[in-house]
Amino acid sequence: MRPSLCISLLVVAIGHAVAPSQEQANPVVVHVDVAHPGAALSPQMFGVFFEDINFAADGGLYPELVKNRSFEFSEPLMGWHETLAVNAQGLVGPKGEMDVRGENPLNATNPHYLRVRAYELGYSFYNTGFRGMGVQSGAEYRFSAYVRSMGPKSIRATVTDAAGKVLASGKLEGFTGRWQRYETVLRAEATDDHAQLNLILDNKGEVDLDMVSLFPVDTWKGRPNGLRKDLVQLLYDMHPGFIRFPGGCIVEGRQLLTRYRWKTTVGDIAKRQTIINRWNDEFDQRPAPDYFQSFGLGFYEYFQLAEDIGARPLPILNCGMACQFNSSETARMEDLHEYIQDALDLIEFANGPVSTPWGKLRAEMGHPAPFQMEMLGVGNEQWGPRYVERYKLFAAALRAKHPEIKLVASAGPAPYGEPFNSMWTAWRELKPDIVDEHSYMSPEWFLSNTHRYDKYDRSGPKVFVGEYAAQTAGMARDDNRNNWRGAIAEAAYMTGLERNGDVVRMASYAPLMANVHAWQWTPDAIWFNNLRAYGTPNYYVQSVFANNAGTRLVPATPRAENGLYTSAAMDERTHELIVKAINTTADRMQTEIDLDGSGVSGTAKATVLESADLNAENSFEHPRAVTPQQESAEVHAGRLAVALAPYSLNVYRIPMQ
Repeated sequence: MRPSLCISLLVVAIGHAVAPSQEQANPVVVHVDVAHPGAALSPQMFGVFFEDINFAADGGLYPELVKNRSFEFSEPLMGWHETLAVNAQGLVGPKGEMDVRGENPLNATNPHYLRVRAYELGYSFYNTGFRGMGVQSGAEYRFSAYVRSMGPKSIRATVTDAAGKVLASGKLEGFTGRWQRYETVLRAEATDDHAQLNLILDNKGEVDLDMVSLFPVDTWKGRPNGLRKDLVQLLYDMHPGFIRFPGGCIVEGRQLLTRYRWKTTVGDIAKRQTIINRWNDEFDQRPAPDYFQSFGLGFYEYFQLAEDIGARPLPILNCGMACQFNSSETARMEDLHEYIQDALDLIEFANGPVSTPWGKLRAEMGHPAPFQMEMLGVGNEQWGPRYVERYKLFAAALRAKHPEIKLVASAGPAPYGEPFNSMWTAWRELKPDIVDEHSYMSPEWFLSNTHRYDKYDRSGPKVFVGEYAAQTAGMARDDNRNNWRGAIAEAAYMTGLERNGDVVRMASYAPLMANVHAWQWTPDAIWFNNLRAYGTPNYYVQSVFANNAGTRLVPATPRAENGLYTSAAMDERTHELIVKAINTTADRMQTEIDLDGSGVSGTAKATVLESADLNAENSFEHPRAVTPQQESAEVHAGRLAVALAPYSLNVYRIPMQ
């Protein structure tokens, strides 16, 4: 239909908005057919995908500072160390001992605890955290533990820097012979990104400890057991349409025993079962023997995060298959009912009334209202006949009981060849709602595949580009860079996703986050350390697109020609027209954006993302080296004249009468 309300034009292009050149005789003309908008676009077009890789959860988005707080690692004292003591003769010796016990534990799902014996006054031990602990001057931290004592009635806690200077201190006291949780608040007097937590017994005797925690008080929305504020803020600023969680290969596990089970990640955090992280030893060059999952960040917190940042939740569940790159262990068909019931119960947990068992648990955790879950992924990156057989059983059960839930199936680990082709053959027959494609390819591949979805079947399943990122050195190589070369190639590719928005319904970059001290995979959208975080050029490309997504496709030409990539969409919510164009050449490109069928004049708001250096990156020292800048441009009689700078991205909003 022809838009009849006040409309603005949004153009995403690589370059600056400048006055029309008098020297260039033949500018490139981009025709935007505002009179003939096309198919509706998904309001969840551009979103995010979170997986606990690169220490993104524990020690990252989930800001617990104590590593191995429940003593459930395969090496139960990993992260914990005894403080060496020096006696009057200068000899080093312990004043006590530590050992991990299992009799009469805190609970059955957390079966181990630490027993500390103090033989002398002042016995001390400490925790190193996740590559150190980051504390901010003036910030408060909640120190807590479950304690059962056979003598000592108090424990002192100090946070110290590498030189032993005390940065914060507090005390837990009043212990009894029964398990009970105690807490106090410590206030940091200085900032340090590699501090440690020290625990001191001032009395002789034995004391049992479990769920030892040092947690920021100032979390996102001030929630106890909340999320790290600066990382959530970066997600919120993107305004993503959806969040896919919890993975990724995390869903599968290296074996089924270590697969992700959502039911063990909800309820009381002291009863959530710690397991090894499947990225623990995936890469020989980046071993992480201390990488486990406490599930303090569990499915309830994921749903809550989606709601907080205005995104639709897209949970992914195990379909009875472990990672096919590892063990490829597969559950028997007759045992699949457990996995299917998990899916049915998850829908009840997310959407069910409080009168149901799982809806009641959601309400008890603090959220009586449903989470409005609309989609569910069956398996992560599976392929082959075994997967298809298991998907059929899932689909039959879920369609019968919850036809309102859209099902997402996998096209395998690569965007071409086998098993990609055979999986699409199966999906065209079985008709899941959405098929998830993954593309970890070179920047050149992304530039040459902007037409990829032009010829996809419009009547078949829709597409979710669930994981993609330009690999500047090669897939899974540790020398990949988050540079502008990769980011601008992704931006060009995204115009092809949007142009084909009647087929491509969602897309998300991957991985989302990485701890600079403990990563396994590059590139990543957001990098962080114990105190700070920054978005990469890839993050800002994602942010620009997510913040400027439309609701209806609008024809624009040329689409991909001579280094210029374009797409257009209308935002019927704000009555704006959105046109995107990418200049991937080294030359400034004089361009006219012709609003065919409109004689509008006025001032356009412009957002510019560019760098003349394809190797440009952001960093802790220069977090905004490549970030969007705000400008303006003039529209005259339905035409906008711009000079698209080399390797740059612009957004224009043009008021139209």
